[in-house]
Amino acid sequence: MDEKFTRKYFGESRLGSRNPTNYGGVFCFMTYFIYILYSETSDLHYVGYTKDYEQRLSQHNESEHHTFTSKHRPWILKAVYQCGEIESEAVRIEKFIKKQKSRKLIERLIIGEPLTGVLAQLVRVPHVRD
Repeated sequence: MDEKFTRKYFGESRLGSRNPTNYGGVFCFMTYFIYILYSETSDLHYVGYTKDYEQRLSQHNESEHHTFTSKHRPWILKAVYQCGEIESEAVRIEKFIKKQKSRKLIERLIIGEPLTGVLAQLVRVPHVRD
């Protein structure tokens, strides 16, 4: 597969906006995820974005750095949403959720209520549930 193929099937803007990874002639675009963690010990939720939510959960629970999340361990993965291949879009959605400062919104995301507005593009990763 070449750049011409990528342009034809994925569009010109996709080539300009991110860097595809070439795996033996197959281009793979990395998907970003919004994830929600819960700390039973502190009764807190944490929202973040990443390319690999399982690795990120391990980092939150095992990192030796002193951070916000290190103070509230252990963390449980409560929900994951796929949000696309553009990192800036994942950052925008993460910031939107955090700016709401709404436990109710986060709990609605965890139970999987229908999403509207800015969050309508999110797709729930089904195997990550209570």
